[in-house]
Amino acid sequence: MFLTLLVVTLSLSVAVSYTAARVFRKPIGEIFSRIIQDSISAAWQRYIMFATYVVGISGGVRLYELERYITPQQIEMGVLTLSGERWILEIYRTLIASLQSIAWMYLLVFIVALIAYVIVRGFELKHKKGTGESKNEQ
Repeated sequence: MFLTLLVVTLSLSVAVSYTAARVFRKPIGEIFSRIIQDSISAAWQRYIMFATYVVGISGGVRLYELERYITPQQIEMGVLTLSGERWILEIYRTLIASLQSIAWMYLLVFIVALIAYVIVRGFELKHKKGTGESKNEQ
């Protein structure tokens, strides 16, 4: 029963990660192509997609929580049994934990991207202002 739970939580985490990666693929690509403006932006996009899978799967498959079903909590207590209610609870926890992990990662990526965008935009405006003054002097 434990092995089945492990496979189900892993499958759900992969499915959630895949869905999140598909939903955010285009926005991430546009952000990186705007900020970096080089062919390396595609490599960064691929890295963020990879990180989405890693973070989503590791957040959804909580091995330390699943250990409760194979090792006793205390010496007096036995191993927890996987009832129907516990299956539903574990599936719900997997979905929420996976989404939560991915959401935190994307929040961090978008905050850093916003800071980078402000810096890039500032340099662009400074460059335009500098070239405009040069033309006026001649």
